[in-house]
Amino acid sequence: MNNSEIISNVLRFVLLVLLQVLILNHINFLGYINPYVYILFILVFPLDGNKSLLIFLSFLLGLSIDMFGDSGGVHAAASVFIAFVRPVILKFSFGVSYEYNMIRINKAAVAERLVYISIMVLLHHLVLFSLEIFSLKHILLLVKSTVYSGIFSIVLIFCTLLLFSRKP
Repeated sequence: MNNSEIISNVLRFVLLVLLQVLILNHINFLGYINPYVYILFILVFPLDGNKSLLIFLSFLLGLSIDMFGDSGGVHAAASVFIAFVRPVILKFSFGVSYEYNMIRINKAAVAERLVYISIMVLLHHLVLFSLEIFSLKHILLLVKSTVYSGIFSIVLIFCTLLLFSRKP
C-alpha cells in the first residue's frame, strides 16, 4: 500500500467509527432493526493488503464500536470473523477474477457486489446477534434481528458505495 491508500484507509476507519457511534447506534426501528455500516471498512479494504493487518484492524474497529457502545466485545468478534472469512467470500462472489487480483469492488458487476456485500453483512449480523442474544430460546428474535438489520445495513452500504464511487 502506498501513502495515499494508507491515509484514505485511516480516514475511512475514523469516519466510519464516528458515523456508527454518533448517528447509527441511536437508530432503532421496531426494536430489532439497527444499521451497522462500520463493516464497510472491512468490505472495501484493499484486496492486495496484508490479511493479518486486516484482521488486526477489524479487531480494533469492532473494539472501538464496543467501547463506545458498551457491548462487551461482540462487535470485535463479529468483525474479526468476517475479516477472517473474507477471502473465501471474495472467491465465491467474484470467482476466478479474485484469484488473479483483477477485481475492483467499485467496478465489479452489480450482482457480484450485491452477493459479496449481502453474504458478508449477513454473516457479521448472525455472529453479532448470536453472541448478543446467546440463547436458543430466542431463535426467532435472532433470525428477525439478523435478517431485518442485515437488509437495512445492505441497503445503506450499497447506497454509500454508489454515492462515494469514483466515476472513470
